[in-house]
Amino acid sequence: MAPRLATLALAVLLAAAVVAPPAAVRAAMSCSTVYNTLMPCLPYVQTGGAMPPQSCCGGIRSLLAQANNTPDRRTICGCLKNVANGASGGTYLDRAAALPSKCGVSLPYKISTNVNCNTIN
Repeated sequence: MAPRLATLALAVLLAAAVVAPPAAVRAAMSCSTVYNTLMPCLPYVQTGGAMPPQSCCGGIRSLLAQANNTPDRRTICGCLKNVANGASGGTYLDRAAALPSKCGVSLPYKISTNVNCNTIN
């Protein structure tokens, strides 16, 4: 019984190693990191104003600098899409979508509910 269990455990381990992507292509970014980094943008998205706070723009720049591979860029896109889907009105979404340009930053996609994050490279 023990040899069978060991063989099964080894087979499961090998299957997991084959199915799991290599560490180099796995996203290191998480939505909690994205949300925490962009938290300073929330007052601007909620109430507007002439310009978002510098801490908001710094957060956007920081995320872009950290997103140095396709999985991370797709993760960030998906997190922003989730936020857009949860936005309670067009005004909030419009302000969020305007953040990159207001901060002088170029995103490779638009913050929107219908962005296809799988096309992000």
